Amino acid sequence: MTVNAITATRIQSAIALASSRTGIDFDYLLGQAKLESGLDATARAGTSSATGLYQFIEQSWLAVVKKHGAEHGMGWAADSIGRGANGRLSVADPGTRQAILNLRNDPAAASLMAAEHAGDNKAALEGRLGREATGTDLYMAHFLGLGGASKFLSRMQAEPDATGAALFPAAARANRNVFYDRGGAPRSLTRIYERFAAKLEGGAAGASGSTSPVGYASQALELELDGGTVITGAESATDALAWANTTLGRFGKPQAGTATAASLMRPTPDTARLAYMMLASMGA
Repeated sequence: MTVNAITATRIQSAIALASSRTGIDFDYLLGQAKLESGLDATARAGTSSATGLYQFIEQSWLAVVKKHGAEHGMGWAADSIGRGANGRLSVADPGTRQAILNLRNDPAAASLMAAEHAGDNKAALEGRLGREATGTDLYMAHFLGLGGASKFLSRMQAEPDATGAALFPAAARANRNVFYDRGGAPRSLTRIYERFAAKLEGGAAGASGSTSPVGYASQALELELDGGTVITGAESATDALAWANTTLGRFGKPQAGTATAASLMRPTPDTARLAYMMLASMGA
């Protein structure tokens, strides 16, 4: 396996881990990462502070780490983030601030925070819209913020042919390829939504191929064997891989009477154990 293939597998395994820990759909998270960064964990935007696999801007990243970091072993980061009287988040120590922002380039941290962020947006959107939120709805909340997504979706329902650039001029200036077609004509809200839906679906299909979330979990452990390095207690990476293969089935083919791929989308003692071993094997 080439270095690039190994990197891609580790990234997609990190996404599978985030999915199993949070219950957010693997295909949605994978499609979002593909759309945002092309699965490049070091990607940087040229028009904003957006960085990493999920292109979090600085304030959005600090907010989600402040809220959810401690749940995933980043308590030191969450505790270092403060909120001023104006609501702006900050970190007093410059070195610590940079270390927290650099976590956006770590696939495991970025995937977990993206999943938690999606979960928060899902609950809020469903409360506002009075219906189940789709993957595209969640992506709109990531792209425009919760308030912007609510505004976009409500306006699209009432006036589907309204132009997105008129409603979101600042976002349109920073993302002309989203709000305007190649000829420079502004796209309608419906067209913007449909293009995101197609790209999310295509991104997940093109990136994942035939490998399932369970398969990526197994591959991640296999890639990190390092001669049976001890992960936790008396268990080695070899032990972890053997457990994953026995319980889940090699590369996503569950054995009779064991966990199914669907069960990975909700945390269980078994998937939590696998998640812990994966994080440990990745050096987290």
